[in-house]
Amino acid sequence: MNNREKLKDKQRIIVKVGTSSLIHKATGNINLFRLEKLVRVLTDLHNSGKDVILVSSGAIGVGFKALGLENRPTSLPMKQACSAVGQGQLMMIYQKLFAEYNQGSAQILITKETMLNDERRYNAKNTFEELLKLGVIPIVNENDTVSTEEIEFGDNDTLSAVVTAVVQGDLLILLTDIDGLYTDDPHKNPLAKLIPEVPVLDEKIGRMAKGAVTKVGTGGMETKIAAANIVTDAGADMVIVNSNNLNNVNKVVAGEEGVYTNIPGAKLQIKKGDEVIEEWVSETTPHVVIDKDNKIVAGETYTLHEASVPAGYVQAADIAFTVTKDG
Repeated sequence: MNNREKLKDKQRIIVKVGTSSLIHKATGNINLFRLEKLVRVLTDLHNSGKDVILVSSGAIGVGFKALGLENRPTSLPMKQACSAVGQGQLMMIYQKLFAEYNQGSAQILITKETMLNDERRYNAKNTFEELLKLGVIPIVNENDTVSTEEIEFGDNDTLSAVVTAVVQGDLLILLTDIDGLYTDDPHKNPLAKLIPEVPVLDEKIGRMAKGAVTKVGTGGMETKIAAANIVTDAGADMVIVNSNNLNNVNKVVAGEEGVYTNIPGAKLQIKKGDEVIEEWVSETTPHVVIDKDNKIVAGETYTLHEASVPAGYVQAADIAFTVTKDG
């Protein structure tokens, strides 16, 4: 089974949609057709038994259009004003569309401080967990209205990656305005080629990333590669998909071939037979988490198993070991 086929087994899925994917480029107005289809795709994904979290940009983009401005604001007070107007409008549209499919949704506004503070991060994780248990799709955005630091930080690619790590997500899907990661900026270079899978996030990949190319968004491919580092370090996979064809999301979660870039994470597992006893990111020292739930029993035989291996690497053979009484 290759890395794309493994995507069908991902249970907790975070989807991030950028401003440029929500807005008509010619007018700056909300693309209701695409927004409605996104809601339908996410609801159907939830109906299939997956945990779904949506990270949505667009508050400032919607707000400055509603206020009659021609271009994205540059001053912090104006950004905050646009966010205050746009966030309410955007959430109202989301809730109305989700309600048409009898799908509950909830708004979660997060600041960088929430993620940096241990207690607040723990509380945020608990909120996500309870909402998912209730069958609700959380809709996440940065709290731009009150947090100047968040607006200066400037993109939801990183926010979606941090959310993926905090909720222990399995897959982050970034919806953008191009098909994935290219060897060069496809808007400027017609010879740029799509990279279907990124085996290693190295300096070469970083050099391929470009900055923002639209007036309504803030995150370019460079921010997506930064997000990929966070996601894969957390043991999750990340996929970059063109929002112009949301059917690609269905192909991703079905583990099918399609036009997108897959950036797989890596995990190791302790298994007894086919049962997963413990799991951790390959960069994490195993003994830190091996016996956190007292599941490892002296005298029993287990295997060390590579559950997910990035493309370009050879999967190692399972290592069998027996636990002694002294560990």
